[in-house]
Amino acid sequence: MIFAIEEINNSTELLPGISLGYKMYDTCGSIARSVKVALTLANGNEIISAPMEAPCIRPAHVQAIMGETSSSPCMAIATVIGPFNIPMISHFATCACLSDKTKYPSFLRTIPSDYYQSRALVQLVKHFGWTWVGAIRTNDDYGNNGMATFIETAQQLGICLEYSVSFFRTDKPDKIQKIIDIIKASTSKVIVAFLSHMDMDVLIHVLSHHNLTGYQWVGSESWIFDSQIAERDRHRILDGAIGLSIPKAHVSGMREFILDVKPLYLSGNEIFTEFWETLFSCKFKPSTLSAENQRECTGHEELTELQHSFRDMSLMPIFNNVYKGVYAVAHALHNILGCNETCSYKVQLDPFVILQKIKNINFKTKERENVYFNEFGDPTAKYEIINWQPTENGIVDFVTVGFYDASLSADEQLSLQYKSLIWAHTSKQVPVSVCSEKCPPGTRKVLQKGKPVCCYDCIRCAEGEISNTSDSITCSRCHPEFWSNERRDACVKREAEFLSYEEMMGALLTAASLFGTCMTAVVAFIFFRYRKTPIVRANNSELSFLLLFSLTLCFLCSLTFIGRPSEWSCMLRHTAFGITFVLCISCVLGKTMVVLMAFRASLPGSNVMKWFGPTQQRLSVLVFTLIQVIICILWLTISPPFPFKNFKVTKNKIILECALGSTLGFWAVLGYIGVLATFCFILAFLARKLPDNFNEAKFITFSMLIFCAVWITFIPAYVSSPGKFSVAVEIFAILASSFGLLICIFIPKCYIILLRPEKNTKKNMMGKGGPKTF
Repeated sequence: MIFAIEEINNSTELLPGISLGYKMYDTCGSIARSVKVALTLANGNEIISAPMEAPCIRPAHVQAIMGETSSSPCMAIATVIGPFNIPMISHFATCACLSDKTKYPSFLRTIPSDYYQSRALVQLVKHFGWTWVGAIRTNDDYGNNGMATFIETAQQLGICLEYSVSFFRTDKPDKIQKIIDIIKASTSKVIVAFLSHMDMDVLIHVLSHHNLTGYQWVGSESWIFDSQIAERDRHRILDGAIGLSIPKAHVSGMREFILDVKPLYLSGNEIFTEFWETLFSCKFKPSTLSAENQRECTGHEELTELQHSFRDMSLMPIFNNVYKGVYAVAHALHNILGCNETCSYKVQLDPFVILQKIKNINFKTKERENVYFNEFGDPTAKYEIINWQPTENGIVDFVTVGFYDASLSADEQLSLQYKSLIWAHTSKQVPVSVCSEKCPPGTRKVLQKGKPVCCYDCIRCAEGEISNTSDSITCSRCHPEFWSNERRDACVKREAEFLSYEEMMGALLTAASLFGTCMTAVVAFIFFRYRKTPIVRANNSELSFLLLFSLTLCFLCSLTFIGRPSEWSCMLRHTAFGITFVLCISCVLGKTMVVLMAFRASLPGSNVMKWFGPTQQRLSVLVFTLIQVIICILWLTISPPFPFKNFKVTKNKIILECALGSTLGFWAVLGYIGVLATFCFILAFLARKLPDNFNEAKFITFSMLIFCAVWITFIPAYVSSPGKFSVAVEIFAILASSFGLLICIFIPKCYIILLRPEKNTKKNMMGKGGPKTF
C-alpha cells in the first residue's frame, strides 16, 4: 500500500499536486478490534498522516479503507461503515456473502468472490471423476459460506461428501483429534480443504504427527500458494495437492521497494520494527532476559542475503490486489477533483460520491491489467490451478497446470495440462475416489438405503431392456421388434417366426397336403374311369364327384396357412377352410340322407324319395354352403382377420400370425361346421345297420366319427399351442379330417373297383348274401 501511495504521490499524471496520506492499524485478526477501528474511522477522527514531513493542506478525513484481509472482520467493518458510505476495498476477503449490497453497500474487493472459487473447485473435482470426497473448512464466515456453495454446486453435479467438518485454530485438541479420526475412518481419498492459511498451518502440524499421507488434497486460494505451509509440511502430506490460486502478477519496482525497507524502519513505525525483528531474529532493544540468546538488530541487515519466502515475492498476487485497490481510490479522486494538469481544491469530497466513482471505475495499471468492479463490487473471477510438485532438494514447486476463467462459457472455463500433473505419493495416475465403482453398460444404478446418491449397487437390466452408457440410472426398453442381447447393452432385431415352407414341419405338412390332393385326384380319376359301374352309380356319382372336388379344395386350403402371413392370406385361409369344409360336409350329409331315405322309400306306401331327388340334393348342398358363405362375408366385413406380430409368446422372436379379428366370427365358422358334422354323424349312425350288402351309411359313420374326434381334440390343442405350432395344429386337423373322409368313404369303393371287380355288379349290390362290410 505504501509503495502504491508513494508512486501516486510522485506521479504527475494521477492526482497532480495532491498527496495521499495513510495510517495503518493492526487488528490482530480480532473482530472486536476491527469494529473499534471502524467506529473510529466513521466518527471522522484524524487518522490520516502525511507520508513526508510536510503537513496536509486539507482536513484529515478518511476517504477509503484498504482491507481487511479476512472475511469475518470485513463483514463487521462493512456493517459499521455501511451507513456512512465510506468505501472499503479488501484485497483478500473472499466470502460470497460480502457481495450482498443490501447488507454491505460500501464494500468492494480486488479478489474474486468465493462463489466462483467454490464452483471452480467443484468443477475441478468433477473433472477428475472424484464423486466421493471429504471436506474440511474453517469455522468462520470464509469457510462456512465457501463450503456451503461448494456443497450446493457439488450436489447439482452428482458429487457426494462423505463428511464435512469444521474447526478453528483455537479449538481444543480433542476436537481436532475427532477430525483426524474421521479422516482415518473414511473411504474417500480426496479432501477438499476450504481453510485459511492459519488454520491449515495448525492442521498440517496435527496431520504430520499422525502421518496421514496418501490423500489427495484440493485447496482453496488462501493456502494453496503459501510457501510457509509448504515449508512446515516436512512429512510430505500435501505433496501433489491441487487447488486454485490468484493469478501470478508482476508490479515493476515493487520487489526493489520491499527489499529496500531500511528507510522505512527509520520512521519509527512499530510495524516495520516488528517486521525487521521477525525476519532477522533480532531485537533493536534486547531485554535483559533475552540478551544472552538474542542478538541486537543494527538496521543494516541485507534482505537480499536472506533466504526467506518473503524474499521470493510469492505474495506478489496479494500485493497486486492491494496495489489495484489503492489505484482505484486514486482514480476515483482524480475524476471527482477534475484533475488535468492540476486538481480543483474547491470540490467538497463526499464519501457517497467517492463510493459511486469507485464502483464505476475502469482503468489499466502500468502492467496493462484492466481494473473494474461488477454490480456486486467484485472483479472478474480468474484463477490459476496450482499443483504441489516436490523437487529433489525437498522444496515444493508450485506449478501452474491450468486456468479457470468464469467469464468464459461453461465448457471453456476450466483448462488443464495433464502431462505436468503430480498426484499424492508423487504418482502420475489420477487418484480414484468414488463410493461405488461405475456401473458398466447393461446395468443400472440402485441407491443403497440410507446412503448418499453416490453409493449404489449395479443391477442388471431386465430382459428386453438395455443401458448402453456407464452409470445409467434407468434401463430403456427395446422397441417391440427388438430384444436385448446377452450383455443387455444393445437391442438386436428379433427373428421373425412363422410356419414356412423351408422348415421341416412346414415341408412335411406341405407334402401331406399335396399327397392328399393327388390321392383325391387319383380317386376322382378312378371314379370317372368306372363311372358307369354299379358301385359308382349306386352311390350317387354326382355327389361323389362334388365331394371329391371339395376334398381337393380342403387339402389345398391348408397351403394358405403356410408362409408369411399377409392381409389376403389371413382372410383367405379361414374363409376358404370354412367354406370348403361346409361344402364337403354338405355333400356327405346329402349322401347320408339319400341312403337313409332310400331305405325308407322301399317301405310300402312311402313316397318320400320324391323329396330327395338330384335337384333337392343339389339345392341342399347349395343352401348349407351359402349359409357358411354369409357367415364368412359378415366376418370379413365387420372385423376380418389380419396379420399380427405377436411379441409375447417368446422373448427373442416375433411370431407372425393371423389375428382372428372377430373371435365370434371364427367360432361361428367352426361351430357351423360342427353342427353339420354332428347332424351328419347322427343320421349316419341311425342308418349304420341298414340291410345292404354295401352299407354306405356305415362308412359315413366312420368318417364322421374321425372328423368329429379330430376337431374336438383340435380345440384345446389349438388354444394351448404357442406361435406357429397353433397354425400347424390347425393344418393337421384339416388334413386329418380330410384324409378321414377320403379314406373312409372312397377307399373301400376303390378297393372293390380295382381289386374285386367281381363284386362290382348290380346283383351283388342288391343281393343280401354277400359280405356286409369292407
